[in-house]
Order: sequence, then C-alpha cells, then structure tokens
Amino acid sequence: FLLLDEPTNNLDIASAEVLESALTEFEGTELVISHGRYFLDRVVDRIVAARNEGGPFTSFVDFVERVDTEALNKRTIESLIKGGAFDSLGHPRKGLLQVHEQIIDLTVQRRREHDMGVMSLFGESNDGPSFDERPSIPDVEFDKMPRLAHEKEMLGLFISDHPLLGYADQVRRRADTGVAGLADQADGAIVKVGGVITNLQRKWTRKGDLMAVFELEDLEGSVEVMVFPRTMQEYGPMLEDDVIVLLRGRVERGDDLPKLFAQDIERVENLSDNTPVRLRLAPGDQRPERIADLKAILEAHPGDTPVELHLSERQVVRLPPEFAVSSANGVVAELRIAFGADVILV
Repeated sequence: FLLLDEPTNNLDIASAEVLESALTEFEGTELVISHGRYFLDRVVDRIVAARNEGGPFTSFVDFVERVDTEALNKRTIESLIKGGAFDSLGHPRKGLLQVHEQIIDLTVQRRREHDMGVMSLFGESNDGPSFDERPSIPDVEFDKMPRLAHEKEMLGLFISDHPLLGYADQVRRRADTGVAGLADQADGAIVKVGGVITNLQRKWTRKGDLMAVFELEDLEGSVEVMVFPRTMQEYGPMLEDDVIVLLRGRVERGDDLPKLFAQDIERVENLSDNTPVRLRLAPGDQRPERIADLKAILEAHPGDTPVELHLSERQVVRLPPEFAVSSANGVVAELRIAFGADVILV
C-alpha cells in the first residue's frame, strides 16, 4: 500500500494502486464517494506528508501516532482496514477492526494532552507522549469469504484472493465451459457454467413479479445472467453476492457480449471437505481393461468427491482431481454392479 509503505511484491503493488487510486482519483472534492466508501480528500495529503517526513509506517500504532489527526476519521480508517491497506504492516484485518477505534481514541487524547503541555499520569517523553494503556491487536483474522466480501465492498474487486481459488478445478469439471468459452457457443445453446455471483440486483417486473440480474464471474471473466420470475421462484432464496454457483442456462448472443438466461442454479458449498469414495479392487479387477471400465464410470459421474483406490492392505492411491465424482447421482450403485457389492469401503 503505497500510502503506508513501499510495496514488496506484486500483490502489494496491486493493492497499492487500487487503494491509492480510490483515495486520489477525485482530489479537490470536499467529500468523496467511491464504491460506497467515504473519503475526505485531505486524508491523502496528510498520510503522504507523514510518510514522506518520517519514512514508511512500521505498524498501525506508528501510523496513528504520526499522521495528522484529521486523517484519523474512523470511517475512513475502517474502510482502509477492510480494503487491506494495513496488511503489509502485519496486522490481521479482523483483529485491527476490533481495536482500531480504541487505539485511535487513546492516541489522539494523549497527543492533544502533549500538545497542550498536560502531563499524563503515565509519564511523558521528550519526543512525545508515551503510552501503556492502548490495547494490543488480537491475532485473529476473518475467514476467506467474509474477508473477500469486505475487500470487494471497499475496492469493487477482489485483490488479495478470489473465492474460486482452491475450488476452480472442481467447478471446471462440473461445467461445460468457462465464461471465456461462452463466446464460442451458438445462440440458444444450453450450457452449464460455474462461478461467483457478483453485483446481484433484484428487480420487479411490470406485473409485479420478482426477477434478478447478476454477473457470474470466474477466473477468466464475467457474464451477465438474467433470472426470470419462474426461475426466481425456485432459486431466488439461494442467490447472494460472492457465493459460488453452478448455473445451467441459455446463451443469447446479442451485440458483442453473450448473456445467460438461467434455467437452474446450484449453490456449491464445502468443496474441499468431502469424504472420499473408497474403492477396494480385487486383483482380478486391476487388469488394464477393468481399469478402463472404472475410468469410464468415474468420468460419467463428475463431481467434487475424491476417489481412493485400496489396491492392498498397504497400498492406497488417491486418484487425480479429474476423476472426482458426484456421490449422489448413482455412481455407487453403478460401481457395485460393475465390480461387486464389496467394492465400496465404508
């Protein structure tokens, strides 16, 4: 974050550019509203001046002690914390949000006492006020999704991470194409696509029926999705910003960009916590032709549940992610028919 420190990697540079742009884009205005965040234009000058005078900030306390008190607007500081401005200083966002107001209040109070020549009960150094009553910053952090939701709220995009990272392979296996591949689909094609819901808007039709419009975003791009009233009645309650879904819909190729008209929507959850399907293959079923039969069955039931092969008491092999299955669509029954009732280990 360039206002606080020199960036040390690409992520710091990206965060710096976005956050500093949000603060400086409307320089000269009395009040800035950017992506729903309020920033006083003078905050930027105060922070940069303190950094230029004393060098990069080393901690949040150092930041609060050095910047002009006009820059310590609590709403602004909260927004900077949520956007990751203090990440490079080593502070967890959740912990900092819990105590930043107390740190600011106590620091500002003692700074004013010092400036007025008032001696604190805790003593005072020659260089400025000394403290021992400020709370420490708890070492607690948000889970991934609420942290990213705050980040998206403040910046308008994900910077430090993405909801799909870690889940992209599972989603890709169950989808027909990614968002970028929609450009190659014919008008009217029915496809399944996975991604994250963003910019969700609920609207009322002229007839008074509820519908929705949102962007479905994956790691390669985004596409506008329309959810008409009939589909909305069934799937509307599951729609929320920043959740991962698999969506089957009809492609409409109008203008330059394709759109999707949703037909059914599945909310994807707990992708990384699945208990594997454990298979015990008899020696006779370990021949190449029988392994080919097994692969065909697994590939016909793509999903998120990993598969393990128990080849002997001491030899267990977890199959690659492309052979993960949906354990709820009949794959267990089909495996038992093909390889015997004892193929599944409970």
